[in-house]
Amino acid sequence: MIRGDKIGLRARHQTDVPVLHAELYDDVATRSRADSRPWRPITPGSGHSPYEVTEPRDDAACFSVVELDSQALAGEALLWGIDSHNRTAHLGISLIPAFRGRGLGSDVVRALCEYGFAVRGMQRLQVETLADNIAMITAATRAGFTIEGTLRRSAWVYGTFADEVVLGLLAHEWR
Repeated sequence: MIRGDKIGLRARHQTDVPVLHAELYDDVATRSRADSRPWRPITPGSGHSPYEVTEPRDDAACFSVVELDSQALAGEALLWGIDSHNRTAHLGISLIPAFRGRGLGSDVVRALCEYGFAVRGMQRLQVETLADNIAMITAATRAGFTIEGTLRRSAWVYGTFADEVVLGLLAHEWR
């Protein structure tokens, strides 16, 4: 487990899947903001949930987020689009609604940075988020990320186009 101050990142357990699916995926409006792919109905327990436990992959590392005090499942975190040649990866987090607004996001981002830079040897980590996602922008900038630009009207989100903000952090800037 990779530990932050308030959270831990651990391997996904099969018992996490129905909770993550119900709390994060089945909220169509919120999920549409978190994923560039269109939402599709997926039957719980069908084995097709995006949170399913899979074999380890070289291009992605998926974690469950647990609150250290309670050991409760708080959400998911991942590095995706891992490019071992250029040593870059994208970072994403999603917290269960009951755990939002409690200051966990920055801790999750810092723990993912530790995994990306210290464990995987990445040179650059990147976040793309909707421009109105103040919680993610704040979590990333508190962890040291720099806003690098805005991609205007680049995301189709639940019936409208929205701007995305790109943030980056280089290995030598970390910590």
